[in-house]
Amino acid sequence: MTQVISLIITSTLIINIFLAIALIFLERRDPTSTWAWLLVLFFVPIFGFIVYLLLGRQLRQKHLFRWEGRNKIGIEKLIHYQLEAIENETFEFLKTDTEEYYDMIYLHLRNNHSVLTQDNDVQVYTDGREKFDSLLEDLEQARDHIHIQYYIFRLDGIGKQIEEILIRKAKAGVKVRMLFDDIGSRGLRIKHFRELTESGGEVAAFFPAVLPLINPRLNYRNHRKIVIVDGRIGYIGGFNVGDEYLGLSKKFGYWRDTHLRIEGSAVHPLQTRFILDWNQASPKTNIQYNERFFPAIPRKGDVGMQIVSSGPDSEWEDIKDGYLKMIFLAKEYIYIQTPYFIPDTSMLDALRIACLSGVDVSIMIPNKPDHMFVYWATYSNIGLLLKAGARVYIYENGFIHSKQIVVDDRVASVGTANIDVRSFRLNFEVNAFIYDRDKSHELAEIFEEDIQNSTELTLNDYLERERLIKIKESISRLLSPIL
Repeated sequence: MTQVISLIITSTLIINIFLAIALIFLERRDPTSTWAWLLVLFFVPIFGFIVYLLLGRQLRQKHLFRWEGRNKIGIEKLIHYQLEAIENETFEFLKTDTEEYYDMIYLHLRNNHSVLTQDNDVQVYTDGREKFDSLLEDLEQARDHIHIQYYIFRLDGIGKQIEEILIRKAKAGVKVRMLFDDIGSRGLRIKHFRELTESGGEVAAFFPAVLPLINPRLNYRNHRKIVIVDGRIGYIGGFNVGDEYLGLSKKFGYWRDTHLRIEGSAVHPLQTRFILDWNQASPKTNIQYNERFFPAIPRKGDVGMQIVSSGPDSEWEDIKDGYLKMIFLAKEYIYIQTPYFIPDTSMLDALRIACLSGVDVSIMIPNKPDHMFVYWATYSNIGLLLKAGARVYIYENGFIHSKQIVVDDRVASVGTANIDVRSFRLNFEVNAFIYDRDKSHELAEIFEEDIQNSTELTLNDYLERERLIKIKESISRLLSPIL
């Protein structure tokens, strides 16, 4: 028996040594993340390698998302044209709001192949009931197809309402496709949508477990929330599907989030994003190019917008790069709302420098945790910026889940990405970058209204926190690169 235990320990140590070598020499990681995983392997050698295999391995599929239809839409030609026109200063910006941020637009074109559209009408929703009322109405009006994708989809009250509409529409001949994340929607299975699939709808799960409780891609989740109706109306933002997002949860109370309804050409890149995700999740039912998915859309508004995606398959951290560019260009203020604030060094430094340069940096976070370690790690990072002069607001009227940045009443971003390493590197995310003074001002006013339901956390308050809280923050901060 002693020999068996000795053999197990020796084998585990050897495996951990090889994993440590792989971490240091073979994988391209941020040094803080590497050190965090080395500490896990060192202090819990028996289970460390199992945790690493489930959560630590990097996703290596360079061509995870492929769709030949992209060429038929003419995206590559349009990207090339827009890049060349900006370089030659011949690009036709329809508003000065957009032209002011030509270098940021150029960044997203090069970084993410994100085309600029300038004909969008955008509605902002911050209340779950209003957002879902609008969504249900649009789903009822669908005539050709409905593409719906959520990180969390619960078959509770609101989930059942949506499902009933999807079933009815599928029976009427509307093409319905629904995609959910296998981990985000824990317990949900394709078989739960039997009536929908029997009615002609299609349902798929993203990165499902190969075997129960065994999923080598567990750490890489599709956090996107996208809906496209008839290729003409799109939704993007922070709301998932569940009764808690209507404020019906006893734990969280009122749910404060930000979601966009878009009419205009920006719906087409949202459609492309859905198709890429669908074809990865459901290769047997690949979506082929069809003009019905990309109809000509009459001009609805004049809001400039780029749809930017990022994930572990991306060469760069594209959404984070967009956030950094916004921070670098700020002259007056930066308003940030995020449920989790665990930025990497580059983001912390950029915000610290903005503070010290006289820019009003205001950050709003929740007053209650939905993930304990992440909550304390958030407070640890907040302390660094308070010392630099940032203003921090603790939202008290329920739970704030909004992922929103506004700069100088000129540019804004709303989407699914939090200000944390998980969103920047591990999750598949999508954000709308908005170049419009009126819409940016509207989002800034929403932030300022939320201040009325918040308590400001001062530096003195932060410095006087209890010793136990400081210990929790320190431990959480140490583990934050792998949270």
